[in-house]
Amino acid sequence: MSSLNDTPRGERLHIGIFGKRNAGKSSLLNALTGQYSAVVSNIKGTTTDPVYKAMELLPLGPVVLIDTPGIDDFGELGSLRMEKTREILRKTDIALLVIDAREAVAEDEKRLIRIFEETGVKYLIVYNKSDISQNKPMDALCVSAETGENIEALKEQIARLDVSDTEKRRLIADLLAPGDMVVLVTPIDEAAPKGRLILPQQQVIRDALEAGAASVVTQPEGLSGVLQRLNSLPKLVVTDSQAFERVSKETPKDVWLTSFSILMARYKGVLEQAVCGAKALDTIKDGDRILISEGCTHKRQCGDIGTVKLPRWIEKHTCAKPVYEFTSGGEFPKDLSAYKVIIHCGGCMLNAREMQYRRRAARDVPMTNYGVAISHMRGILERCVSFL
Repeated sequence: MSSLNDTPRGERLHIGIFGKRNAGKSSLLNALTGQYSAVVSNIKGTTTDPVYKAMELLPLGPVVLIDTPGIDDFGELGSLRMEKTREILRKTDIALLVIDAREAVAEDEKRLIRIFEETGVKYLIVYNKSDISQNKPMDALCVSAETGENIEALKEQIARLDVSDTEKRRLIADLLAPGDMVVLVTPIDEAAPKGRLILPQQQVIRDALEAGAASVVTQPEGLSGVLQRLNSLPKLVVTDSQAFERVSKETPKDVWLTSFSILMARYKGVLEQAVCGAKALDTIKDGDRILISEGCTHKRQCGDIGTVKLPRWIEKHTCAKPVYEFTSGGEFPKDLSAYKVIIHCGGCMLNAREMQYRRRAARDVPMTNYGVAISHMRGILERCVSFL
């Protein structure tokens, strides 16, 4: 049976737990989740990599808590751990700054507060170890991860934070009315996960149901037959971007057409930039560097879209031989100035805040996504975004 813990990480509010080494970050994570999710120790620097734990926190709903290495770590390994902490900050919707209640606020902690405020991250300052502190800060949230003191109060304060601006977009429901019909074209190939649909396809089906619409799912070769058997034309056809060429020819001109990837760009708030960025593909020359970036990590198949199909389509479109670089998961270069264009996946495994960070990072470099780029190269981009 499905549960809220099945909610994809990209759809959860991200709550990052930050602070100095041995401030009790891992203990606080365990106290908030009610589980022994993170290893705790009196030895400084026990947390070497971020620890993720999914839970439900009402009324916010599904969230993911992230324990991070200490912000005062040092040395070569300390620098690597701090880089991981900075990666977490990029995707953090709510930050908890954990301070040892026995100590004064340090410069590292003040600097982190300034970063929260500069980047618009909602945050709470949490003074931990109140059970062993003789001088608790006045008018502050003091908790004890060890005894559970004020943990419920902390949960209530987290839930009251206004993060509504991060979770209000819809994938498709706002385009549909009750009774509308949507046809979803979902190829089943070597790269498709066995026994299930890929995440954007699942999400579109769910969002269409919430709008009161009906969905018909077919593979590309079945589209023509489906359209003939329907009593009336569907409101919208949504296709996997790889099937754009065939689907666009078979979909009547008076039916809306788009792709899962384009809907995802709209959902994550990067569609406008992606449409503008796609034009850069027309100027690619031999030797230009193109970054192809995916938000998840998976085993590459022989016909992988990012490493095989996109380069082939780009070279056919441009008659050029560019140089490709590839990133996946949380990896995203700091310096993007060497690239002529960035082509990103739909970002279904990344939350909106992380995608917004990448959008801002690429402000001086054209950035598009798979579906937008492919529809541009097929000459149907305007059709696929005009109603969005």
